[in-house]
Amino acid sequence: MSGLPVHRELIWALALVKKAAAMANLELGLLEERVARAIVQAAEELAQGLWREQIVVDAFQGGAGTSTNMNVNEVIANRAIELLGGEKGNYSLVHPLDHVNLGQSTNDVYPTALRVAAIKLVRELSRAMAELQGALQEKEKEFASILKVGRTQLQDAVPITLGQEFGAWAEAVARDWWRLYKAEERLRQVNLGGTAVGTGLNASRRYIFRVIEILRELTGFGLARAENSVEATQNADVFVEVSGLVKAAAVNLAKISGDLRLLSSGPRAGLAEIKLPEVQAGSSIMPGKVNPVIPEMVTQVAYQVMAADVAINMAAASGQLELNAFLPLIANNLLCSMEMLANAALLLAEKCVRGITANEARCRELFLNSQALITAFVPYIGYEKAAALARRSAQENRPVTDLLLEEGLFTKEEIEVVLCPEELTTPGVAGISKLKRFLNKAGG
Repeated sequence: MSGLPVHRELIWALALVKKAAAMANLELGLLEERVARAIVQAAEELAQGLWREQIVVDAFQGGAGTSTNMNVNEVIANRAIELLGGEKGNYSLVHPLDHVNLGQSTNDVYPTALRVAAIKLVRELSRAMAELQGALQEKEKEFASILKVGRTQLQDAVPITLGQEFGAWAEAVARDWWRLYKAEERLRQVNLGGTAVGTGLNASRRYIFRVIEILRELTGFGLARAENSVEATQNADVFVEVSGLVKAAAVNLAKISGDLRLLSSGPRAGLAEIKLPEVQAGSSIMPGKVNPVIPEMVTQVAYQVMAADVAINMAAASGQLELNAFLPLIANNLLCSMEMLANAALLLAEKCVRGITANEARCRELFLNSQALITAFVPYIGYEKAAALARRSAQENRPVTDLLLEEGLFTKEEIEVVLCPEELTTPGVAGISKLKRFLNKAGG
């Protein structure tokens, strides 16, 4: 249909569910030992990546994932038949439904596997965000003393350090990392054993509890039986919640990438306050042009994740009565989003952020020529006087510091005190503790 395969991590998770089911059925005497052990080996091989080319169904499918579940059942059954020395298709030896799917339904197997796959990928995504956070924090320290113009609405605002900008990005990414790390808790409750609608029809009570214990051991994830399996079979809001957190991380990566592109623009006709590492030649016609390809790629991934979140929301809202038939859409979008965003975060850290250098001279040039400097002097000379000097600075194309000196409002030494990076970028009136003659006027 689309040409998109079922996500490999979903196949991995489904194979582990089938392995756990066979092990539980063997323990409980519900499967003949030789059949159970053949199923276990076949499922393990599938989990390790073998036979995946035989999962031929499309990522988009009706039936709430039945096509995928049956494809997995058939591959495992036929491989188990081979292991027992039979001919593939001889289901009298191992049957896809009577043996591989024993005690199961697509409606408990597929959502459980989706949760398991999502836990694996959300862990990888949170690690990737932690890596990006570390890279940004390294630059925060490296650029801590570089003073520059801060901007609001893309207009000169008040001074900030380049390190503070990177630190703000690092904090946003840290928040994403924490949210994603905690998201795993939302995914741990599974409805395995609930069969068709969560009531557990045709599944042994002992099997229901044992199969989840075995799956927990196989995955190493803290899985638990859903308190209400009927509810867990009906509703997909947990995937909406997790997708929302993934989307939030995508939003932050898009914003950071946009900032990096803007700050590195030029290098002659733009801001050029930072230089991104050169990843590839940027033009087939303009010699020497180098484009910010990593931030551009990350932005595209982020937009795709945001779009996928909309699809997940609509699919989850479209569930009816005892089942959501649109889990394959949720699975494809959620798993692909987490995988893509993790890759994007790692590439942004390794191929971009860690190689960024600061153009300190350019930062200082723009800072000293900006009318925004006058804001630091408002507590001393008042808003109206400061506004008049800002207008005059623009009209005469002269630095405001020259005008402050010319009008005898400050000495050169006093201006240097006010414009000290530590004074300008920490709470309080810049320089007030050192400028004794201004103490009363500025509220000191």
